[in-house]
Amino acid sequence: MALPIMAKATAVWLVDNTTLTFKQIADFCGLHELEVNGIADGEVGQGIKGFDPISNKQLTADEIQKAEKSPIYKMELMYNAAADGEEKRRGPRYTPLSKRQDRPASILWLVKFHPELTDGQISKLVGTTKPTIQALRDRSHWNIANIQPIDPVALGLCKQLELDAAVQKAAKKAAKDGVIISDEERSKLVSTEQSLSMDAEPKIPSSIGGLENFTFGTDTVEEEKEEPEINVDSVFKKIDE
Repeated sequence: MALPIMAKATAVWLVDNTTLTFKQIADFCGLHELEVNGIADGEVGQGIKGFDPISNKQLTADEIQKAEKSPIYKMELMYNAAADGEEKRRGPRYTPLSKRQDRPASILWLVKFHPELTDGQISKLVGTTKPTIQALRDRSHWNIANIQPIDPVALGLCKQLELDAAVQKAAKKAAKDGVIISDEERSKLVSTEQSLSMDAEPKIPSSIGGLENFTFGTDTVEEEKEEPEINVDSVFKKIDE
């Protein structure tokens, strides 16, 4: 379902100027019913100026009147030919101001654990620029000493499904190009769902490789010392004395 432009500002206007139910407003604006309730209580959307959907050709007055008469009626957005394809706009995704400071940490995580991802894929996942990605790849970023890699999914910068899709796409491209991938790199290319379903393969850490065939020589084992035999008669003789 198409959503109105400036959805939250539109919801503010509808709350202030109509008798529509919170659910009707939430369905039309693509918000949660509790969020609309918060707008009505003044807890959400403080400082947001209402956006008139009638004067901006998103709703008609007749449509609002129909919805006010029937609480179960769902309003429909007016067709706007100029808005066709607007949801398919390309470019890096928008990142809220509160999360922009976390982007370098998420980029460093992707560069470290998924080096097969291209700069374009990383840019779409976390909403950044290619110069920033390159600076973190070659560790020339001005704040590299204070940046610790953090999973972008944990930071809320992208969804797990989006990350899995990008990883799978990189895996298919590598297979198509005939790139030889090591076992360690291959484990990074599978999605989270696939990696959890894979059988565990116990391996000896590379730091102690070669010790699986190591055995102790016979000359290194100390010979057990023979215990002296105890003479029972001599023991009782000493006790009698």
